[in-house]
Amino acid sequence: MAMHTDNSVYVEAPMELVWERTNDIASWTELFDEYAESSVLSQDGDTVTFRLALHPDAEGRVWSWVSQRSMDPVTRTTRSHRVETGPFKYMSIFWEYVPDGEGVRMRWVQDFEMKPTAPLGDAAMAERINRNTRHQQARIKRLLEEAAQEARVLVGSPE
Repeated sequence: MAMHTDNSVYVEAPMELVWERTNDIASWTELFDEYAESSVLSQDGDTVTFRLALHPDAEGRVWSWVSQRSMDPVTRTTRSHRVETGPFKYMSIFWEYVPDGEGVRMRWVQDFEMKPTAPLGDAAMAERINRNTRHQQARIKRLLEEAAQEARVLVGSPE
């Protein structure tokens, strides 16, 4: 059964900072605490093919996959899909960045379906994705707001 998750977070930071940092895939190990590896495999314009690997699970297994992400700097949206689907029949991800006052409302929408042989069913994976997304968005919010504050202090400090 097709599943859909939709989560958003408000980041009090300039759009350029939020857009640049969250689309710098090579540095995702600093931004997301779940990734042990984030490697760009190829880039063609605004489309990037990359490998992500999680930290080892309780049994010592490392889950990794290849995804492709297309970024649209005009509409401030991204569309991604897993190239190596692993336990998923498919996984599509849409990110949207909407200016909101002094910051950005960052929204992540994921559509997926699990394979019958996957260790988790669709509903259990949706629950896991929602829980992890909220955790990662809160972390990114904190890191980017700290970076924005540091930039404001540097800009406002006397020479």
